Amino acid sequence: MPARKTRNQSRSSKFVRSVSAPQPKSPKSSRPVMPPVYGIPKTRKGSLPWEWARKRLTNSHNYLITTVRPDGRPHCMVVWGIWLNDAYFFSTGSTTRKAKNLAANANCIVCNEIVEEAVIVEGVARQLTVPEIPESAFQLYHAKYGWKLDPKMGPVFLVTPRKVIAMPEKLFPAGATRWLFD
Repeated sequence: MPARKTRNQSRSSKFVRSVSAPQPKSPKSSRPVMPPVYGIPKTRKGSLPWEWARKRLTNSHNYLITTVRPDGRPHCMVVWGIWLNDAYFFSTGSTTRKAKNLAANANCIVCNEIVEEAVIVEGVARQLTVPEIPESAFQLYHAKYGWKLDPKMGPVFLVTPRKVIAMPEKLFPAGATRWLFD
């Protein structure tokens, strides 16, 4: 979440955004690996379509991001962000624990806010340069939160998913689904 609110002004024209967000290939659907006692089906019957997870990641207002401290201890924090082109964009202060952790270890987990329809993204974060941030990310962030996604306030990160797991409570165990990204 931003440290301070900025006035609704148009972005500086010196920020030219020419690179669009990465477009991962469609993820491959399978089942999460869990002990047999959970009753996860061996077939994909009842598994969820990727659009189910994408909708929940897009519509979430608050997200949880888990990073790893240099000594191996986890760090989890609420953060604002947007799901765009099958990737997660967020910003944070450069001196925050999560920014320091990601500088040392880019592996992280991002979760949507509604745990009854949990979507868990295991991915790799990287700090973006201003030209790498898609124009639509600025527009979506402002429309969602009423705040500017402002690289001058702190770095903007992109989390590219490696694996996503859905654990919908009301559809469990048949709805438990895993998607793998190349």
